[in-house]
Amino acid sequence: MRALVAPSILSADFNNLGKDIEMINQSDADYIHFDVMDGVFVPNISFGIPVIKHVNKIAEKPLDVHLMIVDPDKFVEPFVEAGASILTVHIEACKHLHRTIQLIKSYGIKASVSLNPHTPVALLEDIIEDLDMVLLMSVNPGFGGQKFIENTYKKVQQLRSMIDNAGSDCLIEIDGGVNYDTGKKLLDAGANVLVAGSFVFSADNPKEIISGLKSL
Repeated sequence: MRALVAPSILSADFNNLGKDIEMINQSDADYIHFDVMDGVFVPNISFGIPVIKHVNKIAEKPLDVHLMIVDPDKFVEPFVEAGASILTVHIEACKHLHRTIQLIKSYGIKASVSLNPHTPVALLEDIIEDLDMVLLMSVNPGFGGQKFIENTYKKVQQLRSMIDNAGSDCLIEIDGGVNYDTGKKLLDAGANVLVAGSFVFSADNPKEIISGLKSL
């Protein structure tokens, strides 16, 4: 399976966000990734429903929305209405994960669960067949541009084994420190979707970087 690429607009130029979205529209990217932070679950605040709603008006790629927030259940409907095609919640933020996943799916969109670097993939064993995607954090959530955590490769291999044994079509997405080197190793370990922020938006030719990631 060819790599799927999701540029993260956390690293975009918010003075020219429309221009960056148009760049993604014209690129080989598969999704537009949004890191939504509340300043409680993670030590930073990013953006929320209004930004996603406005981006959705001009986006030609599905919106991949990653909720790094507490009590995500009460925000599922607003983010779906804003345009999310995939909604990711953190296992660490959900008291009743199965209920949350079923709630997301009830709106006819894809449901995904994210794990922080310290959280073992084994915790997903009883719900993996209900998931469309798992997002593994390869940095500690909250800020862009962090150094990649090497243990992620092992977690990808463990998760890939779990998914294959379950006969599931669940995708594995990686967020944090993705570049050509880490991206190739992640795909070899069994990942499917690469989130890339600063690696894309700090480049002189972002579309070329996106194409390069897809061809790893």
